[in-house]
Amino acid sequence: MKHISASDSIAIPGDCKVKIDRRIVTITGPRGELKKSFKHLQCELVLSPKSVLIRVWFPNRKAVACVNTIKSHLNNMFVGVQRGYKYKMKSVYAHFPININIINDNTHVEVHNFLGEKFVRRVNLMPGVTCKQTGNKDEIMLEGNDVENVSRSAALIQQSTTVRNKDIRKFLDGVYVSEKTHIMDLEE
Repeated sequence: MKHISASDSIAIPGDCKVKIDRRIVTITGPRGELKKSFKHLQCELVLSPKSVLIRVWFPNRKAVACVNTIKSHLNNMFVGVQRGYKYKMKSVYAHFPININIINDNTHVEVHNFLGEKFVRRVNLMPGVTCKQTGNKDEIMLEGNDVENVSRSAALIQQSTTVRNKDIRKFLDGVYVSEKTHIMDLEE
């Protein structure tokens, strides 16, 4: 049976403002502004004072699935502009201590002495993501409002320390995500 439409709505938190212009959603909150385009999806985004309605007309199965995907993206954006995202990363090594340097105004990361190699691995973080030392030994943290940029920056750092041409069951050295939290806690 063909459905006429599939729809869902997401409530707008009190301290956030939403603007929708031709499927480009801009969300402004206490921590800043996030913008995301949904132009690649055939959907209708309707803004009301308290919620955003996501509707797809005459959908197939994939279009119905897109409704929940858009809802999840909007929820991640609301959390980002309210609380922010923080990923902690730890360097793990067996013999050669990995040195991590943060350069260029906390937007670039250099990994030195990985498996004793002289090659310096440089990672450019995604826009809006900053890197800091946590104060603990061999630990850094990535902070930002956009969960996609923060997690992608963490993935770029982890992938830069991939062990090649060795048994990865034995050589477990690298920089790995150890904790995923928020920058600000929600006041209840």
